Amino acid sequence: MYRRLSAVLFPVMTLFFIGSIYWGYQEHQEKNSILIKAENQYQRAFHDLSYHVDQLHHQLGNTLAVNGASQGFQRKGLVNTWRLTSEAQNEINQLPLTLLPFSKTEEFLSKIANFSYKTSVRDLTKQPLSPDEFKTLKTLYADSADISKSLTGVQEKVLSNNLRWMDVETALATEKSTLDNTIIDGFKTVDKKVSEYPEINWGPSVASMYQKRTIKMLGGHMSTPDEVRGLAAKFLGLDAAQAKNIRVVENGKGTEYSSFSATYKANKSDNQVELDYTQKGAQLIWYDNSRDIGKPTVGIRDAKRKAGDFLAHHGYAGMKPVAYDDGNRAAVFTFVASQNGVLIYPAKLSVKIALDNGDAVAIQAGDYVYEHRKRKLPKPKLTSAEARKVLNPDFKVNREQMALIDNDADQEVLCYEFVGKINGSTYKIYVNAENGVEESIEQLPE
Repeated sequence: MYRRLSAVLFPVMTLFFIGSIYWGYQEHQEKNSILIKAENQYQRAFHDLSYHVDQLHHQLGNTLAVNGASQGFQRKGLVNTWRLTSEAQNEINQLPLTLLPFSKTEEFLSKIANFSYKTSVRDLTKQPLSPDEFKTLKTLYADSADISKSLTGVQEKVLSNNLRWMDVETALATEKSTLDNTIIDGFKTVDKKVSEYPEINWGPSVASMYQKRTIKMLGGHMSTPDEVRGLAAKFLGLDAAQAKNIRVVENGKGTEYSSFSATYKANKSDNQVELDYTQKGAQLIWYDNSRDIGKPTVGIRDAKRKAGDFLAHHGYAGMKPVAYDDGNRAAVFTFVASQNGVLIYPAKLSVKIALDNGDAVAIQAGDYVYEHRKRKLPKPKLTSAEARKVLNPDFKVNREQMALIDNDADQEVLCYEFVGKINGSTYKIYVNAENGVEESIEQLPE
């Protein structure tokens, strides 16, 4: 009996054994294939990074070498600088450097990209490079040579010693000491050098991009949790007894970004309502009522009217609706402030209206809080008729409005906002009211 059983089981077990060996071999081969592919991608990204930083250095040199009156070549050089820097940033993102301090170099490349872009998009024949901008380019030329030389040094070590990027990923993902990893040491050295560079004058347009919104930008006194609780209760229409259930927490205590979060829940089974206020001035930044929204019964026109009424009721006077996004069961309306009939686009906020009953269930007012102020608006140098001459002859204007917008150089400019149709689509086109430049164009949903 045992002989018969063994005669049957032995070949079966043998097949299972051979099969498991084959399966294990296949898994090992697939794993190796994935590792080889990942290693090749890392190597390609690294060597492309070294190449593009070297080309960036040469491109900056070419831009500086031409005659100061050659605005066409300067613009071409700045565009190529922006392209090469963007390529380098993309390659850094493909490398396993998330746990490695390389932020200073990334920020430096980001500022070069923004500087070259914002300088190249303007009309250099009317606004040529200033002495300060030439000085900045010379500094970038010298600094990029230093970075390129350091990366080339790392590249030579990688090639001569057959170093693997997968070892970098493993070292960063574990708690092992990374002091003996040549690639990691090389990138740390580059980042340390960049952090020691003297501060560069990037100009106001680039500097404004990195200007963080802090409580110093706001007016008013430093509010307390009790004041915020009272404001939240008033906003939600709660009585004194209900207001006691509002929980207020301070965020970023002792920093320039401190704020208060207020949360309220009427009953355990109800959804939670959340509101964020600035600590200085106690202004509402954000409100969210995350309740389930039922079947839509309110139309878009009624929803827009309810959004406007809601804002007016809560102290947002003079707001004008400029756009909306129609979701499945809710509509989000964008409103902007208005001054002397001019739309102030930097001071905008959005309101989310539930289409089951028309209630406002969310507000995002960060831009409004930091940008709402009385401005000294310039007078337009061009008439509406003169501004229309700039437009495409086939563009059929339906309506127009004066508007203040942020242009590509992050400067507030007064424009004529023309809304109309061309090629079967509706667009907003903003024409600078001072020089007739088409500053921006936006396609609108039908």
